[in-house]
Amino acid sequence: MVTRGVQALDDVPSILDQVRRFDAFTPDNDPYGEHDFGSFLHGDITIFWKIDTYDVDLQMHSPDPSDPAVTARVLTIMLAD
Repeated sequence: MVTRGVQALDDVPSILDQVRRFDAFTPDNDPYGEHDFGSFLHGDITIFWKIDTYDVDLQMHSPDPSDPAVTARVLTIMLAD
């Protein structure tokens, strides 16, 4: 999911590529090692992205995020502000 704020920017393909290549995980920004959140600067705009895990009906959190048979992952890319 890409929010309207991000969709309104000029270079969405570049933003998607930055999310795809993100690997700046540290103990400070990823204390549980889940790699489910990131942020970066795109020019002077801060972009956030996150991955949420839901049950396959997208009604509530997954009962077991490690099991793809019961989990749907949703990536959201948004403006930090």
